[in-house]
Amino acid sequence: MGQVLLDTTVVVDLLRGREGAAARLRALREAGDLPHVCAVTVEETARGLRPGEEDAVGRFLSGVGIAPLGRREGWVAGTWRRQFREHGRTLAQADCLIAAAALALGGRLATGNPRHFPMTELTVEEWPAGR
Repeated sequence: MGQVLLDTTVVVDLLRGREGAAARLRALREAGDLPHVCAVTVEETARGLRPGEEDAVGRFLSGVGIAPLGRREGWVAGTWRRQFREHGRTLAQADCLIAAAALALGGRLATGNPRHFPMTELTVEEWPAGR
């Protein structure tokens, strides 16, 4: 049984009822894998809510694990941002924190934006956004 962190793009697709994302989540659970989110994804999801979506989002979030975001994950995220910047690539703070939370769970991340997560320590699973 493994753990996988769901990026905000995946969560939004699930909440919008996109069948591709729903099928992948079902397959994930059937394989015995446990879906998680982190505080950054919770914040990004809450910020983008449409009127009347609060209950559905609350139910979804109560059915997934919450990955840690503490001192260690903050340090990892900051280190990645610095290292990539030194090589001319700017990474978003939110993406680095999400990636660090995924690493804390074992390194699997499901996202619709794999190019945002170039960290070699991660196994990035592309769940095409909008499907």
